Amino acid sequence: MTAKEYLNQAHRLDMRIQNLNEQIESMNALATKVTSTVSDMPRSATRNIHSTEDIIVNIMEFQDELKEAMNKLVNLKRDIWNTISKLDNDEYRVLLEKRYLSSERWEEIAVEMGYSIDHIFRMHREALDLIKVPKHNSK
Repeated sequence: MTAKEYLNQAHRLDMRIQNLNEQIESMNALATKVTSTVSDMPRSATRNIHSTEDIIVNIMEFQDELKEAMNKLVNLKRDIWNTISKLDNDEYRVLLEKRYLSSERWEEIAVEMGYSIDHIFRMHREALDLIKVPKHNSK
C-alpha cells in the first residue's frame, strides 16, 4: 500500500459513513410514512406490524453498521494522525492533516497555508515520500 492509499482510507471510510447516514435517514422517513399510511388503512393489523418490524430491524442493522464504521474511522484517523506526526517538517504535517484528516480541498489548503497550488502539490509529493506506512497497513 502506498502512502497516498494509506492516507486516503479515512476519506473513503468517511464517505461510506455519510452514505450509511443518508440510508438510515431515508429508511426512517420511509418507516414514518409506512406507519402513518398503515394506521389509516382498515386492514389486517398483523401484516402491517410485520412490515413495520422488518423496516425497524433493517434500520437497526444499518445503525449497527454505522457505529462499527464510525469506530473504525476514529481508530484509523488516530493511526493516520500518529503516522503524520512522525514527520519532522511542520508544514508537511499541517498539509497532510488538512488533506487527509480534515478532507480539505487543495485550493483551500493553498490559501490557508499561503502558497500557490503548484507549491502545495510539490510539498505534498515530498511529504508523501517521507511517510512510512505502518506494517499492519501495508499489502
